[in-house]
Amino acid sequence: MKSDSDTPLHEAPRDDRDGPHIKRVQGMYDVFDRSGTPSRATHYCAGCGHGLAHKLIMEAVVELGLQDRTVMVNPIGCAVFGYYYWDVGNIGAAHGRAPAIATAISRGRPGTVVISYQGDGDLAAIGFNQAFQAASRGERMVTFFINNATYGMTGGQMAPTTLPGQKTATSPRGRTLANDGYPVHVCEVFNTLPAPLFIARCSLADTARIMQARRAIRRALELQRDGKGYALVELLSPCPTNIGGDSAAAVRFVNEQLEAEFPLAAFRDRGNEAPPPPPRPPRGDLNAYFSEGETATAAPADGAAPEELRLKFGGAGGQGVLSLGLCVAEAGRYAGRCATWFPTYGPEQRGGAAACSVVLAGASVGSPVVDKPQVLVCLNEPALRRYAPELAPGGTLIYEAAVPAAALPELPAAVRVLAVPAAALVAQQGMPKAANTLMFAALVWSGVTGLTQAAALAAIAASLRRKPALIARNREVFEAGIAWCEKNLAR
Repeated sequence: MKSDSDTPLHEAPRDDRDGPHIKRVQGMYDVFDRSGTPSRATHYCAGCGHGLAHKLIMEAVVELGLQDRTVMVNPIGCAVFGYYYWDVGNIGAAHGRAPAIATAISRGRPGTVVISYQGDGDLAAIGFNQAFQAASRGERMVTFFINNATYGMTGGQMAPTTLPGQKTATSPRGRTLANDGYPVHVCEVFNTLPAPLFIARCSLADTARIMQARRAIRRALELQRDGKGYALVELLSPCPTNIGGDSAAAVRFVNEQLEAEFPLAAFRDRGNEAPPPPPRPPRGDLNAYFSEGETATAAPADGAAPEELRLKFGGAGGQGVLSLGLCVAEAGRYAGRCATWFPTYGPEQRGGAAACSVVLAGASVGSPVVDKPQVLVCLNEPALRRYAPELAPGGTLIYEAAVPAAALPELPAAVRVLAVPAAALVAQQGMPKAANTLMFAALVWSGVTGLTQAAALAAIAASLRRKPALIARNREVFEAGIAWCEKNLAR
């Protein structure tokens, strides 16, 4: 089989010494280094359609002048090593997650031509919802969807596109509709959405069909060049290895059986009539976005950006652990700090384990995850046993004094320990559910956060804005907690 350029697909491109009538394959690296030995051999099986798809896509990218603007995103599948071949920007993705990464690139770097290259097991199975939602949003990206009716890379298992009666590694007697359901028709499903501009299904099985695929691929990329919106091109592809035949048999399978289930069609082309795309928030370059984001908080007035402080709060559901973390994050915001709050909890509404992580910083926070907290506040014994060993050396531990001292696990070096009888103190004040507020007071009093009492009280008022009658009572609890710490604890 030959392409429109008359260059045998299994051969390396030739230079002009081999004759000016030979067209050099464009957009691919001159040498493939995947195997460690420079060569022009790909990892695809003989007769596979992936090489054809690569050639058609990259030739269109080059002809449209998009090579320096293009980023290819490919997840797990037979094309997982495609970045050794495509001479464009490349990003690998987890199985089925290419649309999420493509969305981030498209939104974060306006003007980038983003290609999501996915197989049928990847897009139609584990990644279906991500692809469907990206299409529903009309993201500026093109998805090239390779349909060979099987999980080609991992051993030929049944895929969502496997035909009724087709035998695979996991359907040795053939796919049955009663047990396995019908094949998933991705183009038809996506065609129910209003947002996509271009949807087509083509084939890579013979010359005439390859020419149709070439035109569809180019059209989809033209829409990306012009920044217009979402495009999907499904490519029916021969897979001799998993079909269980030679290249000729694989072509017959595509033409006679795969097309019968998945008819070739141009489902829509609304590129010329599409209205201007909705405006995006002005993000600019990704680096500028992360350093000067719309929600970034200014550094304190004295100009000294405080170092990042990582805090963990643990207890049981119903103790107000998550609310305590939120108050600390909110107080950080009132103090002119950047802050993140990251909760973790089980399915129980009351009594189950609950925890949250808070990061306070003078600049944008890179990650809300706290593995080695510098400050740990525990409201019960299970949280103390679980999180105390994770404290960073030289950190601060504040815990409920009702927990026996013997329950304290071995701590890292130089940890400052403050035991506060929060439950008993709030019971005396007739506010038994306000132990989290008293622990907040102890945390502020300790000085480790650098937060002022004024910022803390403002955060408490904000957290209770829907229950204004409780604001004054919690303020009293907070002030009582400060007074108790002053009298009973050493700085």
